[in-house]
Parts: sequence; structure tokens; C-alpha cells
Amino acid sequence: MIVLNRPEALNAVNGALSTAVGTALDELDADPHLRVGIITGAGRAFCAGADLKALAAGQSFLSPTHPEWGFAGVVEHFVSKPLIAAVNGPALGGGTEIVLACDLAVISSQASLGLPEVTRGLIAGAGGLLRLPDQIPPKVASEAILTGLPIAPETALRWGLVNLVAEPDDVVPEALRIAQRIAANAPLAVTASKRIMAHRRDFGSDWNRQIWHANNADLEAIMRTQDAQEGPTAFAEKRAPRWTGS
Repeated sequence: MIVLNRPEALNAVNGALSTAVGTALDELDADPHLRVGIITGAGRAFCAGADLKALAAGQSFLSPTHPEWGFAGVVEHFVSKPLIAAVNGPALGGGTEIVLACDLAVISSQASLGLPEVTRGLIAGAGGLLRLPDQIPPKVASEAILTGLPIAPETALRWGLVNLVAEPDDVVPEALRIAQRIAANAPLAVTASKRIMAHRRDFGSDWNRQIWHANNADLEAIMRTQDAQEGPTAFAEKRAPRWTGS
């Protein structure tokens, strides 16, 4: 569980927060006992975006030690484990861009998303312009980006931008429920599945031979694992599989 913990600033992102979150993501990736990460916010907000007071003072919102991680230490920081956004409150601007960088999302019925940057003379440069048109219909994304209007939870669900709308007190428990379902699966198969999905556009069309070579190489590697033998064996023996991650 990774908590954006600047409630007094509605969890607005500064350099220190970017460093802390990016470091936590590295720990998630490196620890074989951790299978899924959940990102949520402390207090009444998920994330209000960049810390504008820090920007006005000439400070960067990027990690001073790892600027390559991007905004909030998340948006340019690929990790092999699945990430779930537990959107407990407003997630505007960069907050929405954190959600877009996650693999799944649960949102509070009292929260909202949105990319209002154009209303402030800015652009959604932390992945909003790149990811939103891929995650919802392009014309719908254009409306959200070019008007800057907020996106209500039910609208986000209808567009497929989130997986579930929950009551405020149920957001983290629902995210944990999804995480537990993922963590019950074979870890190498989960990370390989995420990796293939993440790189599916690297070679253009899904008819491109290179993407099939990459897909088949991962498939062959998975088929050689002990877990790939354990899954069918457990099914045949009518018992729960015992994954070893090998």
C-alpha cells in the first residue's frame, strides 16, 4: 500500500513525494513477496496534481535524485507488478495522470477525475495527453482534455476509465479485494501478462511479426516454469495451486 501523504496540501506532488513514491515502487518491484501495489491518498483527496506553491517558488515536482521516474515518481516509472489506484477523493490534473499510469482503478462515488490544465494555460504533460486517448474513445478523450471539465465517477466507469465505483469507506477494501485476486495467481504469469500488454504497441499493428516474436518468447519462457506445471496439476488434483514463482 502506497499512500500519498500530504493531506494538508490535498496530496499535491512535490519533489519529496515523487522520491518517496518512486522509491516505494522500486521496493515493490524488487520484493518477491509483494505481488500487487495499491496507490491511494491520505485525507479527503487522492491527489490535487502538482504543488503549484512549490512551482511558484521555483521548485520542481520531480524527484531530485530520479527525475526519470516522472511526475509523482509514477508516470514514467514502469514496474512489473500490477498497480491499482484507490481513488479515495478528488484526483485532478496530475492526480488523474497517476490513475492513468495504474493498471486498474477503484474510485469513490464522491470523487472525480479530470484534466483541467487547459483552463490554467497548461497541458496535461504527465501522461494525460498520451494515455487518455488510449484508455477511452479518442473523441471522448478530446472532450475531456480540451474542455478541462471534471469526469464524474459513473461517467468514468461507463467510459472504462475505472473498474469499479465504491462508497467512500469501501474504496481501499475493494482495491484490496482485487489485489488479493491478482495475488492468488501465478506471479510470473501475472508479470509476463502485464509486460506484454504494456509493450503491445511497440511494433505497431498486432499483425507485426516482431510483436508476435516477443509474445511467443514470453509464452515459451512461462511454459518452462514450475508454476506452469503446477497449475494444470493442481487443477487435475482438484486443489489450490501452490505457486513458487519459479
